Amino acid sequence: MALMPKRVKHRKSQRGRIRGNATRGNTVVFGEFGLQAMEGGWLSAATIEAGRIAAQQYIRGEGKLYIRVFPHKSITSIPLETRMGKGKGEPEYWAATIRPGTVLYELSGVSDAAAKICFARLAHKMPVRVRMIKRT
Repeated sequence: MALMPKRVKHRKSQRGRIRGNATRGNTVVFGEFGLQAMEGGWLSAATIEAGRIAAQQYIRGEGKLYIRVFPHKSITSIPLETRMGKGKGEPEYWAATIRPGTVLYELSGVSDAAAKICFARLAHKMPVRVRMIKRT
């Protein structure tokens, strides 16, 4: 089941621009290891869920996985082969806005080598470049 907000003030949001680096949510807080985004972009709810499943399958109940992002932004699209005009399209999916430096996932209760392999599996699914960081 993909993540989405329970209710929103406005159904359709404007695209906006991703400027600057993340000032909040850019350090490892809950676990020992984190997966940090190195560039900005949108992370769809389906991608977040795919990453969660890949990590859970690898750690198999040994450690704990924390998801640090939530899709608050509705992404709309108009059907293919539709003429111009007729307004903005309907919401297609929900996405999280990612700034460079945002920590996407965190792991605790696993070894350094296991976390590295787990995050390598997650990195293949992410639409942005990511790196593994440790708690300071």
